[in-house]
Amino acid sequence: MLSALQATRRTTITRAFSTGPVLPRITERRPEETGRGGRASDAGVKVCVFGATGFLGRYVTSGLGTNGTMTYIGSRTDEFAYRHLRPHFELGRAKFQFYSSRDRQSMADLIADADIVINLIGKYYDTKKLEDTDKFPYLNYTISTSVHEANVKVPATIAELCKEMQVDNLIHVSSAAANPDSSSEWARTKFEGEQEVLKAYPWATIVRPTQMFGHEDKFLNWFANMAERFPVVPLIDGGHALTQPVWVDDVAKTINRIVDDPEMFEGRRVDCFGPQDYSYAELAKFVYDITGQEPTLSEVPNQVVKYGANVLQYEGNPMLTPDLVDLWSEDYLPEMTAEGYEAQAHKNKVYTMKDFGMESTPIEKIAFKYLHRFRTGGHFLLAQGYH
Repeated sequence: MLSALQATRRTTITRAFSTGPVLPRITERRPEETGRGGRASDAGVKVCVFGATGFLGRYVTSGLGTNGTMTYIGSRTDEFAYRHLRPHFELGRAKFQFYSSRDRQSMADLIADADIVINLIGKYYDTKKLEDTDKFPYLNYTISTSVHEANVKVPATIAELCKEMQVDNLIHVSSAAANPDSSSEWARTKFEGEQEVLKAYPWATIVRPTQMFGHEDKFLNWFANMAERFPVVPLIDGGHALTQPVWVDDVAKTINRIVDDPEMFEGRRVDCFGPQDYSYAELAKFVYDITGQEPTLSEVPNQVVKYGANVLQYEGNPMLTPDLVDLWSEDYLPEMTAEGYEAQAHKNKVYTMKDFGMESTPIEKIAFKYLHRFRTGGHFLLAQGYH
């Protein structure tokens, strides 16, 4: 039975969705809440986050810390992997714990008594390591963690544990590119992982963002880094494929809004996308207009780019892999147009950020903040008095 406070919040949210897409924020102090509201308070909810050390994870955990949420954060490495997350939380509002994705018990120990589990784990390349062999050249590359394991097996395990441990809510971050018929293994495994999660935990909330951009991204930064390393930057199949980038902070805010009242989104899907689509060729020119870099943009067929990708994939943190070439050869767009989302029947509605009272942030408002560092002399060369 709902408490008076929960009933009031549920009524407020229901009215918001019928009259205007505005959700209450946890940062507004509630009656009977411990603390003065926000970061220094106790929001009364425990959240376990898998994949918190990744690109999206740092923004999600920042929101959880700001809202006074007790957060359990898992890491498969040492404390240096997550030390940048510690300042997000008030003292005692976060627990950091080691786990292994191949040890169910360590994952169960991390989940513990969490009310909500958020899965942000994803991988676009196979992690490789060197092993000894008996024959020349006495060394061989072997896969330590595959794309399939990270995108399918681990999410399935998390969903199974959530069901076994009777966790109230599970939020699984998939991708707008998830497609069983894609030529990209990453897109196929994202779809398969999504299905495995729903099979084990049918009332999970699925979040599907398009390609995310932000300060630490491997998207717009990719073009700038390629221009620093190579005189020629390939446009895969001419760069004609379309994408509709979304700001990573908008996706994180959406997830934190779901955490605010997860029961409302049980078994539903939330699509996150930007306000406009672009071709990769347009994005390349946009980036180089900001950075002032002048690489040669070359329209190269998919199969030819893969020759270089077959070499670059062996880097520790590869800039380009054959599978990434396939992914960027296809459109990376939300399932429907804006009009299509608005015309949906409410019963089976796929939510968007607009339903959370959020407008997508244009790429032009954010990109300069982190791309101008690639300029020779930074932004100072454009100002009088610095010459």
